[in-house]
Order: sequence, then structure tokens, then C-alpha cells
Amino acid sequence: MNFLNSLDTALGPMGWIAILGALGLTMVGATLVMILRQPEDPLAKLKRSQTEAADAGKQQRLRQSDRNEKLQKFAKFLEPEDVEELSAKALLLRQAGYSSRDAVRFFHFAQMALGIAGLVIGTVYINFLGGGEGMTTNKMMLYTVGPGGIGYFLPRYWVTRRVAERKEEITRGFPDALDMMLVCVEAGQSLDQCIVRVARELRASYPALAEEFEIVAYEMKAGKDKVSVLNAMGERCGVQDVSSFVTVLVQSAAFGTSIADALRVYAAEMRDKRVMRAEEAANKLPTKMTLATMMLTVPPLLIILVAPSVMNITKLGQ
Repeated sequence: MNFLNSLDTALGPMGWIAILGALGLTMVGATLVMILRQPEDPLAKLKRSQTEAADAGKQQRLRQSDRNEKLQKFAKFLEPEDVEELSAKALLLRQAGYSSRDAVRFFHFAQMALGIAGLVIGTVYINFLGGGEGMTTNKMMLYTVGPGGIGYFLPRYWVTRRVAERKEEITRGFPDALDMMLVCVEAGQSLDQCIVRVARELRASYPALAEEFEIVAYEMKAGKDKVSVLNAMGERCGVQDVSSFVTVLVQSAAFGTSIADALRVYAAEMRDKRVMRAEEAANKLPTKMTLATMMLTVPPLLIILVAPSVMNITKLGQ
């Protein structure tokens, strides 16, 4: 009993919570080590050896054919069991530019790792570095759990921001891509050659849009249906202009109309939309500058106009 009292006095009011947290982290680490040291399934080992033997003579592989086998052991923990949720998460990561087959696993692994790291940092800071001195219990819990929550939601914030930036880049570069496609088609090139040329020309200025066109070109070369490939591009980009462009190409192919005429009309419409976006941004600028203008001009103006009167009133009062 005296030992427990002395231990409680030495560790403070949050000592037992720190001990329980350390034990929990130790158990999690021991579980991960046991999973990593789990012997490999003989069938999986045989399949892997056969796959490696079959691919030994290949010098190049498709980027999306490789998977991280180390993450395969944690598939149940790093992938949603619901197929719809898994597809939605994979689509979101593809829209952010992460097209690897292990993207979903890496995303959930980053959430788990950053969450545990933030929790450890908060626990160490509060209980061992003296950061919790003078704090209430609620505040100490907030400072302990808060970094873990920030670390857990940080990958989601990063992916959301990447999706927004990528959509903005595709929207800005799409009118130029349509003009290039129109020039190539009118020069006598086919749609497949046109897409390859546009992807190569856009690589320096709009890499996200160039990557999408390259994926379309590779899928067409692989023999996939052109309509499904274009629809997949519209879904990956998540931009309304690209979806409308895909619809125009599909309808043009279905009804047998000229692709050059369809591209000419749609390219002119995209140019008009780009001008309208620029005008809209210019019209929003005065409204956005109003607050800054008031903060930077009104206080100095009031000082210049009111300060002499205040000084005169102060002198008269004395």
C-alpha cells in the first residue's frame, strides 16, 4: 500500500493514465511485431515464386501492376471491407493523383501512423516534459489526445487539398488541350495519335492533365473500348468540363458525326468559359479588396483628421 501511495505521489495525478497509455502502446507494438513475424502462407509463397519466375525476363512493368506485399498482411486493417467504400476511397485518391493499387492502404497506414505518433508526442509532452503542470484534467486530456486527432485527420486534409488543386489545374489547362486536339485532328491525325501528341505537349505546363491523357492513350493501346476509356477519364478527373467533353466525343462516335466539328464547337465554348471565369475573378477582386482597403486606409485617415482635434481638446482641458 505504501508503495502504491509513493508511486502515486511520484507520478502525479495523471501518472496512472500515462502508465496505462504506455502499456497500450506496448501491446500495440507487440501485436504488430507478431503479425510481421507471422510465417508466410505456403500457397502465397508458391504463387509469389511463380509470379517472380514468370516476370524475370521482363524489363518493364506497368506502374499499377506492382503491389507492396508487406502491406498485404495488414489488408484487413488498412482497407475498408465494404466494396463501395473502398471504390469511393480509391476514386478519391486517383483524383488526387495517387493511382497506385496500394494507395488506399498507404492512406490508412498514414492515418494510423500519424495518429499514434501524435498521441505519443502529446503523452510525452504532458507527462514527462512538464507541459501539464498547472493544467486542469480536461485540458491535459485535450493536449494529450489533440495531437493524435490532428495526425489522424492530416492525410485526409492533404488528399482533399490535392484533389482541389488538381481539379483547378485540369480546368485551367483543358481549353488549351482542346485547341491542340483540334489542330491535330484537322491536320489529319486520328484521335489516338492526337491524344498522345497532346499529352506530350502538355507535360511541361499542365502535368496532371497530361497524365490523364497518357492513361487514356495507354488504355486505348491495350485494346480497351474507347467509350469506357473516355468515361473512366471523366470519372477520374471529376471536372464538369471534362465530363461534358467525354459526352460530346461519345455522342459524335455514336451518331457518326465529324469529330473535328464537335471539337471546334466545344473548343470555342471552352474559350468563352475561360474568359467568363477571368471576368468573374476580376469582378470579385474589388469586393475582396474592400476589407484590406478599409483596414489600411481608414485608420491612418482617422489619425490624420482626428489627432489634431484630440490634441487641442487635451491642451484646453489642461
